[in-house]
Amino acid sequence: MTAQPTQTGRIVISVDAMGGDSGPAVVVAGIAKSAKKNPEIGFLLHGPEDVLRKLVAKRRVLEGRVVFRDCPDVVTMEDKPSQVVRNGKQTSMWSALEAVRQGEAHGAVSCGNTGALMALSMMRLRRLPGVNRPAIAILWPSRNPQGFNVMLDVGADVRADAKDLLQYALMGASYARNGMALNRPRIGLLNVGTEEHKGRAELKEAHSMIADFADRANFDFVGFVEGSDIPGDKADVIVTDGFTGNVAIKTGEGTASLIGDLLREAFKYTPLSRLASVLAITSLQRLKKRIDPRRVNGGVFLGLNGTVIKSHGGADSTGVSAAVKLAFTLAQSGFSEKLAARVASTAELAQDAAHAAPQTKK
Repeated sequence: MTAQPTQTGRIVISVDAMGGDSGPAVVVAGIAKSAKKNPEIGFLLHGPEDVLRKLVAKRRVLEGRVVFRDCPDVVTMEDKPSQVVRNGKQTSMWSALEAVRQGEAHGAVSCGNTGALMALSMMRLRRLPGVNRPAIAILWPSRNPQGFNVMLDVGADVRADAKDLLQYALMGASYARNGMALNRPRIGLLNVGTEEHKGRAELKEAHSMIADFADRANFDFVGFVEGSDIPGDKADVIVTDGFTGNVAIKTGEGTASLIGDLLREAFKYTPLSRLASVLAITSLQRLKKRIDPRRVNGGVFLGLNGTVIKSHGGADSTGVSAAVKLAFTLAQSGFSEKLAARVASTAELAQDAAHAAPQTKK
């Protein structure tokens, strides 16, 4: 889908201003940070117009950069996706996605209810032809030179068969190319061990399929990887089902929070340790920035006719700005069109593999 921006010369991002835990003030502060850093971004802002106009008026950098869409209703975190699909037409989330569907924006950003956002995205934008299950991809801090690994799926669907995992690999490779400038990304398939005989039947089947497609789809398949490889340098893209991926990211978030608390506790233990924290403050600030989840806030919904970024519900202005930057980067690279072409090629590659298979059994 090719967007026709409403603001000449700018890449327009459609923003649901009402989805976050902290309200629209934080969202407006976040888009103001993005506007200050990048003059090429324009915004469609969805929510109660009278409220949003007052907030935007306080940010001089947003002057002439925002078009308002008045929406009286809000999708709450407690709303069931099915209810939102049936009755959510007047919500800011629906309106934000509709702008992408109508070609008025290059991508949408929302801090709102993940289940509702995915359900509405599938209904309004539809899945790309050939995609069985869309996936949510996130960036995970890693030892790789780019600083992060792509991981998918992390919660769009708890199930995934071998064909789904193959599509995740193809979509993840496309995201790595366009979002991280990796020409030939390395793909790893998450399992309980690296040996080929380990794991469930669908993982073994997916291993064979991904390996067969690697050269034709222009990525390197490193085989099975384990949980310890998620933040490692063995692969650039980690492929798994939504249940496993969601458990992994929640575990990672909890562990990172625990380490931060333990470090603060350790530095307060004695007067000498407090002095050590002062001497090490530069290194500690560098570490904090390196693992700061706000810098990579934003899960990308892959497999849809349009780019949708799910920002964390509790994101602050820095997190919202990071999600907008991701939407801008993907729009600038033409990611949506490239991903559609990549997914469309999956069926052709599968047909080629099916025709080639009998010949190998001679």
